[in-house]
Amino acid sequence: MRVDKGLFLHLGVLAALLALHFAAPAYHHTNIARIMVLSVYAMGYNIAFGYTGLLSLGHALLFSAGLYAAAMGVTHLGLGAGTGLVAGLLAGGAMAFAVGLLALRTAGVAFMIVTLMFAQAGYLAILYFGRWTRGDEGIVIGKASRALGPLDLSDDGTRYLVALALFAAALLLNLWLVRSPQGRIMVAMRENEERSRMLGYNPFTVKLTALTISGLYSGIGGAAYGLMFGYAGASLASVQYSILPLLWVLLGGAGTVLGPFLGAVLMFYLIDYASSVTDAHQFVTGAALVLLVLFAPKGILGSVRARGLKWLP
Repeated sequence: MRVDKGLFLHLGVLAALLALHFAAPAYHHTNIARIMVLSVYAMGYNIAFGYTGLLSLGHALLFSAGLYAAAMGVTHLGLGAGTGLVAGLLAGGAMAFAVGLLALRTAGVAFMIVTLMFAQAGYLAILYFGRWTRGDEGIVIGKASRALGPLDLSDDGTRYLVALALFAAALLLNLWLVRSPQGRIMVAMRENEERSRMLGYNPFTVKLTALTISGLYSGIGGAAYGLMFGYAGASLASVQYSILPLLWVLLGGAGTVLGPFLGAVLMFYLIDYASSVTDAHQFVTGAALVLLVLFAPKGILGSVRARGLKWLP
């Protein structure tokens, strides 16, 4: 019987994260929960960029669409947290589909610029409609609105387990997707669009599908972040939140399932440690990225796969 090494690796990571729920100190417990939620967002970015070759600088729009759909839904419309998560999921997917219909008429640098323009328009809209979004001040989501059925998302232990459940579902679904025929078509489109077209695949349709799936991931990541940590603000829709998932994916390994999570973990703790010893923590982060580009241009897991672990998905 053939052993599925890739599946066992990913299940092992999930088991380790479950063990950390019982072993990690309170500070790291909260950090890991935050990283898992943001990793779902990074997985969405990886589907578009790492697997399909769509270099976007507009994913903050998709993340914030889910974030504000959930936050405004539970605070202004009285929706439950579960309904808020669904609203965030759908908002991210719908926004990605709408943006893709226009942005995918361009390619390369033009696509990157167009997505950045959409994201900036979304950021300015949040500031302009401050009566509902509360602009830079942001929406503070009350404890009563953060109840997912019997689960209190403001409780540290509950939040960690819910974040782990969301991360596990997103990770295993991502693993299934990249191994499916749709995933292989996305990779083929990234590697050689013209040859894929000759084989009968429509590049626009394939890319729009990938971008919409990416939006679903980004939207549920944004909604979960707002509900679990009780805040939705304009800063989370800024260009920084379009650049961060790109850095996480590049660091961990674009086109690898675990790359976004590994990149988010390393980047988070690199910034956390550097900021504790120097005010120039951004210089330290930048230096680390330069070293990465020089010595591991495919990212950590991408380089590991290229140098031996060919089975790594």
